[in-house]
Amino acid sequence: MPRYHKLGNIPHKRHTVFKKEDGSLYHEQLFGTIGFDGMSSLLYHNYPPTQVVAVNGSKDVAPKIAHEKSLQSRSFSGFAVKPADDFLESRVPVLVNSDCKIVLSAPKKSMTDYFYKNTDADEVIFIHKGNGTLKTQLGNIPFSYGDYLVIPRGMIYQLHFDDEDNKLFIVESTHPIYTPKRYRNWFGQLLEHSPFCERDLRVPEQLECFDEKGEFKIMIKKEDVLYDYTYASHPFDVVGWDGFNYPYAFSIHDFEPITGRVHQPPPVHQTFETPAFVICSFVPRLYDYHPEAIPAPYNHSNIDSDEVLYYVDGDFMSRNNVEKGQITLHPGGIPHGPHPGTYEGSIGKKETLELAVMVDTFKPLQLTEAAMNIEQEGYYKSWNH
Repeated sequence: MPRYHKLGNIPHKRHTVFKKEDGSLYHEQLFGTIGFDGMSSLLYHNYPPTQVVAVNGSKDVAPKIAHEKSLQSRSFSGFAVKPADDFLESRVPVLVNSDCKIVLSAPKKSMTDYFYKNTDADEVIFIHKGNGTLKTQLGNIPFSYGDYLVIPRGMIYQLHFDDEDNKLFIVESTHPIYTPKRYRNWFGQLLEHSPFCERDLRVPEQLECFDEKGEFKIMIKKEDVLYDYTYASHPFDVVGWDGFNYPYAFSIHDFEPITGRVHQPPPVHQTFETPAFVICSFVPRLYDYHPEAIPAPYNHSNIDSDEVLYYVDGDFMSRNNVEKGQITLHPGGIPHGPHPGTYEGSIGKKETLELAVMVDTFKPLQLTEAAMNIEQEGYYKSWNH
């Protein structure tokens, strides 16, 4: 996210004296990645962010793997994951590898009793159902249906929901999440042919600063272990900050599709990238306008990547019997393509109203036990009908 932003009060020069009204000092913190070489922000706290009152124990949250290796197309009923009151308890990893975890979540309650920090991974939280506010140490961002919430690793946050009917599709990445580099110039600005621009990205604008001492619970994930920490000051005690490393939101409804005379390949839908996988947005769009175009995708072989599609809304034009929240997995090494009838049936159609999120990984994905509990069996045979 190479874009400078600042909120609140900060000193004229970094690493210099910054005093409160009573003459005591604010406490500076560098919040950065990739050593001192990646994106970073400078935060100014009321109190040192290092004061640990207690370490209260830990819990192993590593996903239980059902199949480490699989060469079979599969489908899963994402909405079959049972809702849970607690946000962390509701998170269910379904497909994982060493680069990412694909997680389903149906939390019913807001995070009011604790704060959360994922030090393993950047998170992209797609809001399929629900409204509310992402609250972080760097400010708040309202969210609603169709929003991607991009949260850098190490960011302390809470999710506050307006009601109990919430459905989330979460991607955890061990690599930093960026906008596609082919859509940026060498200054980092999104180019004219990009399917979105900076004004579509919603950055923190409301900075809530809590000048509070006491005992504050922060759940911290590191190497698939969840640690229960108690800190001596409110984690949202930042009076000001500036830099490049912060959370932001982007609505899938603001993604402007790229179309052509003939069918365009999946990279035109790319929204985020890492060295190990990409995230794409399939949105309502006009079909190809060549007089003999076949709008449905051609059969293609995923030799180098596993393809995951999460169906959000609308009638997905290349699949039969798709339901909201459904996930399909097409593993690298075998071809896949449109379902019977959809190839021919797309000819002459003018538009599609589909809405979906795609994750293409360059390493094979492992299936968790939770995924097998919601599998729609026999999907690999669905091209025979």
